[in-house]
Amino acid sequence: MTDADNKKVSHMKWWGWGFDGVGFHWEDKPDFAPFVLQAVGLDLHTAKPVPEPSFADVKIPKSRTTAKFSAALAGIVGEDDVTSDDMERVVHTYGKSLRDLVRIRANKIERLPDLVVYVDDEAEVQKVVDAVVAADAVLIPFGGGSNIAGSLEPRADESRIVVSLDLGRLNKVLSIDEESGIARIQAGSLGPDLEAQLNAKGWTIGHFPDSFTHSSIGGWVATRSSGMQSDKYGDISEIARGMRVARPGGTMVIRALPSTSSGPSVREMVLGSEGRLGVITEVTAQVHRQPAKRDVYAYFFPNWKAGLAAMQEISESDATPSITRVSDARETGFSLATSKARKGFDKFLAGTVLPGLMKNKGWAKQAGGLENICLSFIGFEGSVSHAKRQKTLVDQIVKKHNGMGVGTGPGVLYDQKKFDTPYLRDFLLDRGAAGDVSETAGPWSKLTQLHDGAYAAAEAAYEKIGRKGWIMSHLSHSYHSGACLYFTFAFVGGKDMLAEYDVVKSAIQQSFIDNGGTLSHHHGVGLEHAPWLEQDISPEGVHVMSGLFAVTDPGGNLNPRKIIPDAKSPAAKAPVSKAPAAKASAAKAPAKAPSAKASASR
Repeated sequence: MTDADNKKVSHMKWWGWGFDGVGFHWEDKPDFAPFVLQAVGLDLHTAKPVPEPSFADVKIPKSRTTAKFSAALAGIVGEDDVTSDDMERVVHTYGKSLRDLVRIRANKIERLPDLVVYVDDEAEVQKVVDAVVAADAVLIPFGGGSNIAGSLEPRADESRIVVSLDLGRLNKVLSIDEESGIARIQAGSLGPDLEAQLNAKGWTIGHFPDSFTHSSIGGWVATRSSGMQSDKYGDISEIARGMRVARPGGTMVIRALPSTSSGPSVREMVLGSEGRLGVITEVTAQVHRQPAKRDVYAYFFPNWKAGLAAMQEISESDATPSITRVSDARETGFSLATSKARKGFDKFLAGTVLPGLMKNKGWAKQAGGLENICLSFIGFEGSVSHAKRQKTLVDQIVKKHNGMGVGTGPGVLYDQKKFDTPYLRDFLLDRGAAGDVSETAGPWSKLTQLHDGAYAAAEAAYEKIGRKGWIMSHLSHSYHSGACLYFTFAFVGGKDMLAEYDVVKSAIQQSFIDNGGTLSHHHGVGLEHAPWLEQDISPEGVHVMSGLFAVTDPGGNLNPRKIIPDAKSPAAKAPVSKAPAAKASAAKAPAKAPSAKASASR
């Protein structure tokens, strides 16, 4: 392999999620088209996908850089690693939210980075940071480009030179302290590369967000992310023990200590800072020996209430599963509709035996019958004896709440498909439908209110825009005091999809605040969620955070106006999407899910 090969950084396609040639396919899933038709009124048999957009049609404003500034950066990293290439600038402009993809496909790119800079080590990062600040330019760190909260884009009214700093070459596990179980990892390491390097030495980080294949550990820290196995390994806030952050004038070093009482936690300040405090160059993370046994089991519950109660009791028990996830009836219907055609004995089990067992348990007699069933995935990891013990404890709780286990078959499929969800959003967008997600967290005592409030808000928003819409949810990431609720919503767009999207997205976000939840559990704030920050952490909380940013970045050079817009900027008075002042409509029971036969596999 040549030095040039070692320096290559792969990016997702400029107009969608993932790499070219990979996508969601529905033709081998016989129940999927009927489901989509009933859910949002989209007929997949007649809908004509739009062709792949042509990059030649994209209108790209000229870079605002100067020869002097470009030369200064080239003097640090080399001429080949400073570029104003059109494709490079477009790839580094947005993340991968629905808003990002709609705008880029519609050729609505108001402000691009003027330069993209690639760095080889922390020393170069530090020099670039200092050069950018000295020139009063803007620096936006770029990891995998998967962000969906608007954390990557330059503001449209930014008049200064904007630099996107690509950390993709900082992709190595530098060392592992095997006695302490901590690893030094360069911040640009994407999930698969990072995990492969750890696995090769018998370790795992245990952090697997949906964006895993295209997101970096630095991005996880910068947005305070969570992974699907956070019940066991913790969120990134628990995993990331130490950090190195390149700041104007020097590198801030946060040592990887198990605990400390050294005043307000600077480590906590960096977590979720989205580049506003500097560029994260290295993370020292907790790692674990690869488990001897790892299984994901599937369970069914008669209804959402039973599933929630079981998850809460599991969190309070001696059981320590790695995954506790339960889908509501609507998402269960969706999951079953994405199953491939079954044959032979598998078809008999899914279509006859399993529904028969559910009827014998009395589930068909409840209000809504089997259409209210909820699918759950629960994971167990560790030594063989430990995993067996955890499953025994969980099985007892599941049985207490009238649930039933259906083995590891569906869990294996879930494990295989767990990083494929973002492709479905692109699939729908290709056919004129908007699909997106919003997530929150709240106390156990308010989860039902949070769930039903989001449903009511979404349905009122769909009525307002005159569109047939869909919303579904699952619980994930259980904690002692509560859990995360993750919502997916979709509708077929009209003439102005983004305007309609704003109505729906804003209604759901406001319902979180109105019903006791947080504005975001793990996607971060960026521009997308900033309008709700004051309601979430109080005006005084925003004041304290604003003071932090003002002191640490007085010139507003480090990813400015993300999380909290600068008070002096026009953007401070005009956020991307305005949170409605009125409270969401009163919660009401969610509508029934489209019918789908009970199945033991996805």
